[in-house]
Amino acid sequence: MRDFKKYDIWQFSHELTLEVYKITSIFPKEELFGITSQLRRASSSIPTNISEGCGRNSDKEFNQFLNIALGSALETEYLFILSKDLDYLNKEKFQDLELKINNIKSKIYKLKQKLT
Repeated sequence: MRDFKKYDIWQFSHELTLEVYKITSIFPKEELFGITSQLRRASSSIPTNISEGCGRNSDKEFNQFLNIALGSALETEYLFILSKDLDYLNKEKFQDLELKINNIKSKIYKLKQKLT
């Protein structure tokens, strides 16, 4: 069994999730059950699936959870774009978040390659 806390990809995605929770706390209240909820679920799904995959017995199973984490990262990226276009995020914050999510996606791809 792998220790998920030792993976830098888990650490980065956990930090991003904490940031998403802070950022979305100032989103409009009418978005509480819309973008706010969806962005929080999508971003938290990344480290959650990495954690769950670490508990699996094979590289193949771990890779399946990394696929799910990657899908959640792509969903998070889109929701950042949507939030920017709705003026919930300013340009600078969006660029910072975009850099972070692209880094996470890249690290997931690299980890997946090591497993195959």
